[in-house]
Amino acid sequence: MPTYRDEVVILRTHKLGEADRIITMLSRRHGKVRAVAKGVRRTASRFGARLEPFMVADVQLYAGRNLDIVQQAESLGSYGADIVVHYERFTAANAMVETADRLNESEATPQQYLLLVGGLRALAKGEHGSRSVLDSYLLRVMALSGWAPSLSECARCGAAGPNDYFVAQLGGIVCNDCAPPGSARIGPDAVRQLGALMAGEWDVVAAAPPRALAAASGVVAAYTQWHLERGIRSLSHLEGPR
Repeated sequence: MPTYRDEVVILRTHKLGEADRIITMLSRRHGKVRAVAKGVRRTASRFGARLEPFMVADVQLYAGRNLDIVQQAESLGSYGADIVVHYERFTAANAMVETADRLNESEATPQQYLLLVGGLRALAKGEHGSRSVLDSYLLRVMALSGWAPSLSECARCGAAGPNDYFVAQLGGIVCNDCAPPGSARIGPDAVRQLGALMAGEWDVVAAAPPRALAAASGVVAAYTQWHLERGIRSLSHLEGPR
């Protein structure tokens, strides 16, 4: 069986035997990859620290029948050390890699890889609020997967805005006439915040009032989990926008 190289983000790891680990990775060119890293739990391991969650690495893998085998690993981005020492960054990063792990293989594209790398880099640098970085990532990852929410025109009838009801089941912002009874009305500031998060307009995000930040985070979480059809466990540990 051939060997191959790729750039990867480490999503999660599982113990295997006494010294090995199974590593789940999102790669740039081969989608999601599961591989065995032999001996990485030993203190003398040559590359164990490079195969921890949130790390970005250039790996050489041997293509196995069921699981590939990690032969080499070189660090490309050591984001884990700057993430794990801050609770907000750590919980946001966990939600990001958990979401990436939920992607179907057909959705694990080079664009998804680059988006995750950019999100982890932003968390490690701490230039923006951790929850806002996560919200921006979730909106964009949904868009790349074909589930871009409507953030201006009504998702159901196409009526021009301003509209400020958000209904995940209908695809995003909806007008007064299309909003089912009991729908959440999030307000124009939160709608503006959603657009800024999608576009990466960080000056607008930073200037948003706390209520708009909280409302936007709530609908982003609901929208993402609706389309993934199951909850993201890490979101329950997040304390709110900061």
